[in-house]
Amino acid sequence: MSHTLTAVSAALPLASGWSVHSLWLRRRIEAARRDPLTDLWTRDPFEERARKSLSRKQQRAVVVLDLDRFKAINDTFGHAAGDAVIRATGQRLGQWAAEHAGVAGRLGGDEFAAVIPAYGIDKLSADLFMLTGRLDQPVPYDGHPIEVRTSIGAAYHRTSTGDLSTLLRRADEQMYRAKQRGGGWRIAHRLAVPEMATVNGRRDGRRGTRGEVA
Repeated sequence: MSHTLTAVSAALPLASGWSVHSLWLRRRIEAARRDPLTDLWTRDPFEERARKSLSRKQQRAVVVLDLDRFKAINDTFGHAAGDAVIRATGQRLGQWAAEHAGVAGRLGGDEFAAVIPAYGIDKLSADLFMLTGRLDQPVPYDGHPIEVRTSIGAAYHRTSTGDLSTLLRRADEQMYRAKQRGGGWRIAHRLAVPEMATVNGRRDGRRGTRGEVA
């Protein structure tokens, strides 16, 4: 018995050490999957969680947004100010998504996305109205407020068989429509057929295609 107790006692520090190491490793892996500026999920882990959310038997809304005239903010106030705007936008979106039991991510640059439960078009409209009000608040920087405007598109998903790529594409199209009219938000009610031309698998006019940048 004494030999057994001695062996167990000797093993405890080793087991504890491995436990701490495993916890540290998990935290490092999770940190690497989050955007360092906003603490939101980066594209791949966001899409993993978004697909899991869409697989549940509950209506969902996929939301895509980006900042209007973001290049002008960088050109006028500098890239540090642009980072402050990106950080604030990500934090505001992340808080909104968490309040709605959803998930949010930064897709890259000034482009963000979220997936939230949806309870009808009217409720989704009210949620997007609330989100626009939050995101369009000025961001304080160096003692001065920086005016912020966003364009938001949403795809309303009624079943558990939706394809994330299609929903992101339709939400992106609505975001672009909102941008064309000066900001705000729009909702796609029909998901089957894209409204805009496709170039290299992306909406014509998006970054990486010809035409207008949005």
